[in-house]
Amino acid sequence: MSKFKLSLTGLPKPVKIVFWLLLVAFAYALPLLELPLITTPGVDFGGVLFVVTMYMLVALGLNIVVGYAGLLDLGYVGFYAVGAYTAAILTSFHANWPLLFALPIAVLASTISGVLLGAPTLRVRGDYLAIVTLGFGEIIRLVAVNTEWLGEAKGISNIARPPSLGGTDGLFEIPHLYWGDGTVLLDTQDTTKFLVFGVLDQIPYYWLGLTVVIIILFADVLIKNSRVGRAWEATREDEDAAELMGVPTFRFKLLAFATGAFIGGLAGALYASRQNFINPQSFLLLFSILFLAAVVVGGQGNRWGVLVGAALVAYLPQRFREFDDFRVLVFGLALVVLATLRPEGLFPPKRTVRAKHLEQELEVLEEGGAEGEEGARV
Repeated sequence: MSKFKLSLTGLPKPVKIVFWLLLVAFAYALPLLELPLITTPGVDFGGVLFVVTMYMLVALGLNIVVGYAGLLDLGYVGFYAVGAYTAAILTSFHANWPLLFALPIAVLASTISGVLLGAPTLRVRGDYLAIVTLGFGEIIRLVAVNTEWLGEAKGISNIARPPSLGGTDGLFEIPHLYWGDGTVLLDTQDTTKFLVFGVLDQIPYYWLGLTVVIIILFADVLIKNSRVGRAWEATREDEDAAELMGVPTFRFKLLAFATGAFIGGLAGALYASRQNFINPQSFLLLFSILFLAAVVVGGQGNRWGVLVGAALVAYLPQRFREFDDFRVLVFGLALVVLATLRPEGLFPPKRTVRAKHLEQELEVLEEGGAEGEEGARV
């Protein structure tokens, strides 16, 4: 990864722009290409890719909380649920708002929930914060189960979809590729209506999710390189030292929590719209664990790493769905192997790599010093 990044950094700027544009174009065209080794047999590939984008979105939000600010959040699914339920209530259960009007309210509600949770709890650290956030995620689910106003265990259906361009027929149709025996053809019988958000074809949802991921990615780059990003980094490395240097750590931790909740709520609202139905079973604690696994697998603190981690966590179980229950076992074993061989994640940030090398050098120096003292005594 570092070699690839170095070679990419050394390219002329126009070449880099073309490279990124081609990469983005490939990402948008991926569900239409029907690549044999990548498509998911037995599962709608567009739907799987949409889930991948939602995991990427959630991983970017959780990476701000865990990777940048160093706050262990085990209840991130709570913000995801707040965004989903707010969109569901406003577009179906208690009102008939269009989704585009409900989305800002859903994001605002999840952000406020992040502030309300963080204000009294961010004064504790480490394991205590993990326990509090774990309880928050479970409380949100239990409230949904026991509150008639939220549909109880039955859930909420008929959640609004995004507006389609050109009505149900769309503006135009895009054919998929067909991979025959050594030939690649355009399949005019298998097409996708451009930005028509229906039930059968999930590819427009994937395009929407990918667009939102790219927008959040740009915002992530800007905020990480700003004064706020540096304050988060200082707080994560040594909160007491940062406080002594004049950084209002509590304020920046609360900002990280609210920003993460903002992105989590946005992902939840988009997920609810695509599903058209949600209930409390859609927001189990398992999802918090998977979200955190995506960040840890990719390398917490590295935005590109967490994107790869999210893609792997969301895609692999669907790709190997034919193995039924064994896929969960294999997935767990893969995580154990990864934790053993790459405890910093697949693509740890530079500072983590540098810190590890420095730690190894110090250990070598200490061992050398101890051997020298023993030799002197002899």
